[in-house]
Amino acid sequence: MSTFEFDPMLLRTFLAVADTLSFTKAASRLGISQPTASQHVRKLEQAAGRQLVARDTRDVRLTDNGDAMAGFARTILAAHAEASSYFSGSAMRGRLRFGAADDLAITQLPQILRHFRQLHPQVNLELTVDQSGPLYRRLMGGQLDLIFIKQNPGTTEGTVVGTDALVWVGHEKTVVDVDKPVPLIAYQGPSISRQKAIDALEAAGRTWRITCNTREVNGMLAAVRAGIGVAVFPHSLIPADLVKVTNRFGLPDLGTVDFTLLSNPLAPKEPTDALTAAILGRTLSGVN
Repeated sequence: MSTFEFDPMLLRTFLAVADTLSFTKAASRLGISQPTASQHVRKLEQAAGRQLVARDTRDVRLTDNGDAMAGFARTILAAHAEASSYFSGSAMRGRLRFGAADDLAITQLPQILRHFRQLHPQVNLELTVDQSGPLYRRLMGGQLDLIFIKQNPGTTEGTVVGTDALVWVGHEKTVVDVDKPVPLIAYQGPSISRQKAIDALEAAGRTWRITCNTREVNGMLAAVRAGIGVAVFPHSLIPADLVKVTNRFGLPDLGTVDFTLLSNPLAPKEPTDALTAAILGRTLSGVN
């Protein structure tokens, strides 16, 4: 069966159904009628020669063939978009030096960057992953064009993508004795989460000791999972195997943190604006 029969219009409708598991919601998303959405999926099933969506009076779900088609559909549509961009005569070009705080890289940011590269293959995207402080200094020094970092709330610079509560995080079996110094796992300074942790503990009259200094999120997670202390994380970035321990150990409130995009005024405007829009236009899991 030729992929020529996999009409992009049918694929877009099918993916909307796959994402929402509802013909009504898919139709609303695409601005078409529900019968038209159903017709598109039936035509795609005819082209594939397989049932892609199982329907009954209660729910809609993808079949195994439907799951496979969803993957193919995304690849086909990405190729269409890339070809359209390339041959449009106005394909975006240039170099874009982008920096991201390492813990923000465990959101949907990698998928957004991959999609951006598919849409704009002639943009040379260079990625730097580091802590927020060093990234900000590199932006100010003209070494980066756009950065996505954590900042204290109320900072007037940049565009706020989301705000999240900072919380104390530990392993389920970690124990913190209230009569002993709090074992603190922290980024090396300067670090927003490190400073907020120390300031909050000292304001609450709690003593503390650093049990692990690390420069990146994987080192932080490894230490927390080893049970050698507690760390500060944005609430929505807590991994599934770790837990919030703020209340359990009577630890002080830490306030909130902003996730912010900042750009260099001398950066190439078109690719910088395009990536900024891509990040703002997509819901990042882990960024509320």
